[in-house]
Parts: sequence; C-alpha cells; structure tokens
Amino acid sequence: MAESEMGSQGKYLDTLLNLESLRKSLVRQEDTIIFSLIERSKYPINPPLYDDDVTIPCTSSPPSSLFHFFLKESESLQAKTGRYTSPEENAFFPDNLPSPLPNSLPKHNPTEVLHPQGACININEKILNLYLKNLLPLIATKGDDGNYTVTAASDLDCLQALSRRIHFGKFVAEVKFRNAPDDYVPAIRAKDRDGLMKLLTFESVEEVIKKRVEKKATVFGQDVVDLEQNNNHGKFKVDPSVVARLYGDWVIPLTKFVQVEYLLRRLD
Repeated sequence: MAESEMGSQGKYLDTLLNLESLRKSLVRQEDTIIFSLIERSKYPINPPLYDDDVTIPCTSSPPSSLFHFFLKESESLQAKTGRYTSPEENAFFPDNLPSPLPNSLPKHNPTEVLHPQGACININEKILNLYLKNLLPLIATKGDDGNYTVTAASDLDCLQALSRRIHFGKFVAEVKFRNAPDDYVPAIRAKDRDGLMKLLTFESVEEVIKKRVEKKATVFGQDVVDLEQNNNHGKFKVDPSVVARLYGDWVIPLTKFVQVEYLLRRLD
C-alpha cells in the first residue's frame, strides 16, 4: 500500500477512535436518516413488493419477496465493490457475500479499530423486522402505485442508514472502554447487562437527541413555496413526532443494545 494511502487510512481509523468525531458523525447521520425517510414517504406502502410467495425467474433462489431479492442482489453488487470491507458497514444478508473485486478499493480491517469478538455483532435482522412491521406503516400511506423498484431502492437507503447509525454503537463502546476501562471491567466480568446499560444511559442526552431530530424533521419536511410566509399549515412530508419516536423507541435503545453486547465480548 502506498504511503499516502496508509496515511489516509490511518486518519480514517483515528476518527473512529475519537469520541468527539463519532458524535459529529452521529449528528450528520441524523440528516441522512431523515432525508431517506422523506424520500420513502413519496411512495405508498406497495404491499406486493413484500409478498413472500414471489418466484424470481432465471434464479435458483427459493420463493421470497421481490424486496428481499432486491436487497440481496444490491448487497451482492456492493460487496463486489468493497462496501463491506469498511468496519462501519454491516450487511443484512452477510452469508455468502461475494469477495471484493481484486484491487478494487483499499481494504479496511475492522479489528484494527474494534475488538475481534465484538466486530462481528450484527443485529440487522432485528432492524429489518422493525422497519417493515413498525416504521414503514408510519411513514408511507396505504396503497399500491406499482413503483416497486424505486420503492425498494428507497427502503434500502433507509435500512442502510439506520443500520450504520445503530451499529456505530460498537465504535462508541470501544472508545468509552478505552477511555475508562475500570468503569466497565467489573460489570463485564460479572456479565451484568443491567449495570452496563446504566453506565451507557444518559437520559438528558437522549432527550436532546429526540428534540433535535424532531426539529430537523420539521425543517426538512416542509414544502417551501413562499419564503416570506409559512404555508405549511402543520403538514410535513414525514411526521416529526414519528422521527422522535423512531429515535426514542428504536434507534437509541438498539444502539445501547449493541454497545452492551460489544462490551460483554470486550474481554474475550
């Protein structure tokens, strides 16, 4: 690897071990998540996309939904171009992903940042189920407009943004452990999940996050027609309270769940 590439990779890895850099990234990821939800809200639910009895022609795959087929094939393509060599990325269907194309991109080893036993934590199955069963009905209207491909692409954007945000808990846990190992080692050795959860919970910070994402959804979700006056009349592309609930009920708890699972493996 060229010296310049090694330097760039070193700086990239350093940002993943700096708590302030991680916090800034998490704030930016709020924008990505909200905009992806707004994009998905353009289309109705489109139930046939998720029908589990679809047989895809010209494949040997068992019957599954068109959505699952799109998701698997998209991840397969992205794996070939190196997406999942990044320690920040976690596939929804990690089994049997193809290897990256030879010399396609610089390779990142997640164990250079994360503890090897915790680097493999992946709760995307839980995220996918929550998205399809709980979140999707809150951001998309009932109906079927037949735009299945663009709908699936929007779903993929939402899921990957949520997955990245939630799995960032691994990096936050690693940095917190390195900064104050004595705070965590007793609870880790005792396998005290509740104790670790208490160490990771700051309710005042969580309230600030929920209020911030709700405010962002209010601003981002308005139709700007007349700059001189607000013609929105309380209507938004995505209900801001849904975004606050998304963070309060799912994103923050799942992130802390990832942190606890990571810390429990940190001494292995």
